[in-house]
Amino acid sequence: MSGTVPLGRFVWYDLITSDVEGAADFYSNLVGWGTTPWEGDQPYLIWTNREVPLGGIVSLPEEARQSGAAAHWVAYVAVPDADATVAKALELGAKVLVSATDIPAAGRFAVLQDPQHAVFAVIAPFEEPPGHEGPPGIGEFSWHELATQDQTAAFDFYQKLFGWETADSYDMGEMGIYHMYGCPGTGTPLGGMFDKPKDVPSSWLLYVRVDDVNQAAAKVRELGGTVLNGPMEVPGGDMVAQCLDPQGAAFALHSAAE
Repeated sequence: MSGTVPLGRFVWYDLITSDVEGAADFYSNLVGWGTTPWEGDQPYLIWTNREVPLGGIVSLPEEARQSGAAAHWVAYVAVPDADATVAKALELGAKVLVSATDIPAAGRFAVLQDPQHAVFAVIAPFEEPPGHEGPPGIGEFSWHELATQDQTAAFDFYQKLFGWETADSYDMGEMGIYHMYGCPGTGTPLGGMFDKPKDVPSSWLLYVRVDDVNQAAAKVRELGGTVLNGPMEVPGGDMVAQCLDPQGAAFALHSAAE
């Protein structure tokens, strides 16, 4: 860890999956992550990227599976006070899925659903949050993309909750405006928001930085995952691909322009 990660930055990533061992093998082979058991009361594996904690992996509860819940990623945003943030989110029209709860030696967290129904989490770390300043490195989550019913209303919600600011935007033609955002004064965008197609649920898509998206996409297929879209070039010359892991959790790949 180097430097202080600003509040409002994504700092932790959990994968909730139907096959913990299978998912761990998939991502370890794809992006080189390691895993280490968490010494707590509940079964939980911690993802590590070059031995730096990145997030965790936990089994999808049986009752959730029976109700039709699918494997998915959840991203955590650092906040100064989890309870105050939950109260503010409720005022702004959000729904609480998991009430504010302490994680021993880690922080106090809560899981929320924004007014357009996308799921995210907040955490008030007990110590300096994981991560670092500056552009994300290989194996780190480099882009956080929200497909939403109303990106203008969604940005207003997150701006009031986390203080995010507009970083840039560009016109995607028939697909509308792509709105990029970031923490004030950092100079590094966190991701983008756009209006989703009508038949797609509101959701966050998390991009992992890799050396070469073309090679990584081929590896996704080799390991039993699915490439939904791409690889393709995006404005600025970077390459991306949207994928599903073998358990059905959506994620994306990103490599920077040379």
